Amino acid sequence: MKNKIASMEQIMEKIHDGQTIMFSDAHGGQAADEIIDAMLKKGTKDITAVAITAGNPTEGVGKLIVAHRVKKIITTHTGFNPEAQKQMDTGELEIEYVPQGTWVERMHCAAAGLGGCLTPTGVGTEVEIGKEKLTIDGKEYLLEKPIAADIALLKATKADKAGNIYFCMNSMLGHDTMALAAKFPIFEVEEVVEIGDLGPDTIHIPAPITGYVYLKKRPREIPVMWKKLLSQMEGGKK
Repeated sequence: MKNKIASMEQIMEKIHDGQTIMFSDAHGGQAADEIIDAMLKKGTKDITAVAITAGNPTEGVGKLIVAHRVKKIITTHTGFNPEAQKQMDTGELEIEYVPQGTWVERMHCAAAGLGGCLTPTGVGTEVEIGKEKLTIDGKEYLLEKPIAADIALLKATKADKAGNIYFCMNSMLGHDTMALAAKFPIFEVEEVVEIGDLGPDTIHIPAPITGYVYLKKRPREIPVMWKKLLSQMEGGKK
């Protein structure tokens, strides 16, 4: 069985200007930050990013936006990254806002090889502009086309050397769908174990799907957004 543990140099050979790249990123949390830092150092640019949010300015895909490396982002939320809003206003960054459920389903379509999905979400709003609309049993639906990618950069908890992937609790956040919707999924993990150490009930993404696994070097950090929330919660207790 092939060892899929890769160096950062190997990973950077897979990442190029102009690619469509999916990012695991929830307001800066669960992002493959060491790989993103390497992209910044390499100078990777003109990226079409797919991420549930635009991150924040100091973490995740937000760092690439701040560095003007992203030309377009397909996302559900940008409110915590003022730089994304600024670049959108100046016309430098194209933002395609997608309702969150539709965003996930469009990736499901790419993963399953489907031509698209039908949803009533967005009918009668700006979301329907430029999209085909169908009426089925008297109800209007929008045809939403698949979202696919060249690369997926995903944060996971643990991997074995073969590339079987484990996510702790709710840290998966739909990243399994991203892995299936991208041509080459790369996982940044906190721990690598031997083949056989992950049992069938703890493998969330099987090895054949995985492209590369990268073992992160820096210790785990609490994301900035989570620190703010924890601080607010502690302040409320006083």
